[in-house]
Amino acid sequence: MSGRSLKIVSVTVASVGLALILLSPIIGELINPGSLWWIDPIAYIGAGIFIVGSLAAFTVMQLVSRTTSGTNDDRSWSQVTQDYFDTFAHDMGRPLRRILGKQREARALLNETGEVSQHMIAELLDEIENQAPNFRLMIENVRVLVDLEDRSAAPIIEPVDAAAIVRNVSDRYSPIARERGLELVWWCEPSEFGLVYGDGSALDHVITNLVDNATKFAEGHIEIRLTRSDSSFLVRVWDDGSGIAESHLAHVFDRGWTPELSARSEKQSSGLGLFIASSLSERCGGELLVESRQSNGASPGEHYTTFTLALPLDNRPVATD
Repeated sequence: MSGRSLKIVSVTVASVGLALILLSPIIGELINPGSLWWIDPIAYIGAGIFIVGSLAAFTVMQLVSRTTSGTNDDRSWSQVTQDYFDTFAHDMGRPLRRILGKQREARALLNETGEVSQHMIAELLDEIENQAPNFRLMIENVRVLVDLEDRSAAPIIEPVDAAAIVRNVSDRYSPIARERGLELVWWCEPSEFGLVYGDGSALDHVITNLVDNATKFAEGHIEIRLTRSDSSFLVRVWDDGSGIAESHLAHVFDRGWTPELSARSEKQSSGLGLFIASSLSERCGGELLVESRQSNGASPGEHYTTFTLALPLDNRPVATD
């Protein structure tokens, strides 16, 4: 089996694991109606399958990359595997704990009273809905990282409704923003934005990573702005978080880097999202820039971070005679 086929199989396995996690309440109800007993085992089985599939994809990716380049990696195969295991175990742990926490509350009530309130069931379903974008982003990050290792791959150029993509991302993250007490708004100028020629999947993925990052650090507001010029269009994702230190700005797109590394504290994310967003932007003929300001004693509250994605309006190859 070729390296590409192995990568496809691995990502498929990871997708099955993700589906089991999200569908665990429904599957548990089908197995034993009226009982929550099966949700935990099914969710953990799904988590295990997701991690195994993700690790397999990355392992194949690394082996193929080293074979193609003809260079020796000074890290052992086992170390590469361990690194990726840590990454996905970390990223999966937080949303999985949230879902299973609600499930355990419902099970405790069921054990105590013999029934579960509609309100508690609604909370469990809401939590699954709120965490679904996190799981979706994780599996998409796996797929994109695999694709980025293929040096010969090119963007898929097609007519793209950029405004619809921004709106869809905003709709996916609005429930998460509300849960965290954040206001998330988006707008485009002109209002009738029209079509651009580019890779719609890549555009969606870059914006998703930027908005996901903003929901982690914003204090109250997130704004997504879509504008265009004669030759390019811009997507700006602004948040009113505490900002990024000037000395850190040069590292925000480094693979695996997070602000916690410099403080030697526990990482809140894997540090892959912004690396992927920057790499995808460059592959699509654009660039991703960051601007940030931290508050100080003289101007308290004047802090923000803005990521600006710039892409050509028409990324079709120029025809030559």
